[in-house]
Amino acid sequence: MVKKITYYKNCKIFKKHKGSIILIGSFDGLHLGHQKLFKEAIKLKKKTRLKIGVLTFDPIPKMFFFKNLKNYRISNLNQKINLFSKFSVDFMINQKFNKQFSKISCDQFIKKILYKDLNARYIFVSNNFRFGYKRQGNVNLLKKLQEQYHYKIIKPSPLKKSKKIVSSSLIRRLLEKGKINLANNYLNRNWAIEGVVQRGRQLGKKIGFPTCNLNLQNYVLSKTGVYAVKVYINNSKRALSGIANLGYRPTFNQNKVLLEVNIFNFNKNLYNKKINVEFIKFIRGEKKFSGISQLKKQIKLDINKVKNIFK
Repeated sequence: MVKKITYYKNCKIFKKHKGSIILIGSFDGLHLGHQKLFKEAIKLKKKTRLKIGVLTFDPIPKMFFFKNLKNYRISNLNQKINLFSKFSVDFMINQKFNKQFSKISCDQFIKKILYKDLNARYIFVSNNFRFGYKRQGNVNLLKKLQEQYHYKIIKPSPLKKSKKIVSSSLIRRLLEKGKINLANNYLNRNWAIEGVVQRGRQLGKKIGFPTCNLNLQNYVLSKTGVYAVKVYINNSKRALSGIANLGYRPTFNQNKVLLEVNIFNFNKNLYNKKINVEFIKFIRGEKKFSGISQLKKQIKLDINKVKNIFK
């Protein structure tokens, strides 16, 4: 059973959630490095009987400061909440990161938010955590003031795999290179895009391969091309096998990136239904074909290849 998380849009939280263990960060993707942090928080929760809360930001601060930064997120808000629920999180604060919030001084962040609003008892942060106006606050400042404001800073060492620090940046780079297997290993699950099926130009249907179309929103743009995927409809636990094309459809002169999914042995109408598309294996890069017949021939080869993977 999935744990129900209390969701807050700012740091004005209920009394029952004050004096908790607080983890601060973007936690984009909730990868193995993040999971290590949460496992340590769970141990502390069992020992102290305190609740666990997460303070995260929307948009991710980097996306606020760099307005042109698109296709950046590994997971969306709904996915993030579902992932937190698996790590004994009692409440989540999804603080709006806007111009006003960005101007809070580092002293005010500690005094007003961490101390007065949250009354945090234990605070988990990464070594590179920065906060306050012009990112002037850091872990050293938090440590320096911990006795004054009655909290304890916990800064676990970063997780390393194959001599590399597991980070959201590393996973984005792996996805951009089409190294889906490695990205999935570092996430400890299959990377997925969630969205509502939209009505497209019906091109797939016309050539005999009907697809569900999803806009990429702000998801990181994985390497364009063909993937073996598993599809879940409306939070169903049942996985449906399929093939997906992520890209610009150069054969049809499409200039907007799109995720098109063909679910095997499935012919129901999914318009306006929410689906979750898990990326299992990268098959080939996107390419332009001379015509429809050549494209259809390649699609058949791709489908056979993906079906063999699922066998």
